[in-house]
Amino acid sequence: MTPMDREREQWLVARLKQRDADAFDEIYATFHSRLFGFLARLSRRRDVAEDLVEETWLRLVSHAPRLRPDTRLGPWLFTVARNLYMSYCRSRQVDYDARAALHLWPVPPVDASPFEAASATELQRQVEAALATLPGLYREALLLVAFEGCTPSEAAVICGVSAETLRQRLSRARAMLASRLDPSIDALALPQLKGVLS
Repeated sequence: MTPMDREREQWLVARLKQRDADAFDEIYATFHSRLFGFLARLSRRRDVAEDLVEETWLRLVSHAPRLRPDTRLGPWLFTVARNLYMSYCRSRQVDYDARAALHLWPVPPVDASPFEAASATELQRQVEAALATLPGLYREALLLVAFEGCTPSEAAVICGVSAETLRQRLSRARAMLASRLDPSIDALALPQLKGVLS
């Protein structure tokens, strides 16, 4: 997970506990798009992700006075978001491994050449489609570590499993994803996939 300056994070937690709106705004600005992206790729439904990310923020507000001073905001927020998604699946009897595609990958940079933009879009489409076919437990491990920058230990805490279990899931997820990509792509040679597949 992209590290937030620890001193700043502790200050934000202290201010949040005192219901400081500016502290909430800063936390929101730091994590909102990442939480939404995680939930959208996990659920593969934009409307579900929007509802769950909103509920995640409501939980932060309601639990703010009870946060411990040493709370790590990123792992706390992603744990809440994941748990809300799991509750959503249980309450609606949604298959955690249901197959569907939703195009949520970021668009290529504006300054990319037409060829680079087309290549990136095709690669993104293929990775996104392959990612959507992974079983939920493997997809979430890959999303947290490769897309959100969590360490395997942080991802293990978020998923409520041991670090070893998370590492195994991550290894299997990477192998499954690589096996689902077009064999003509040298995936490991592509900078966009280095963090995803290795």
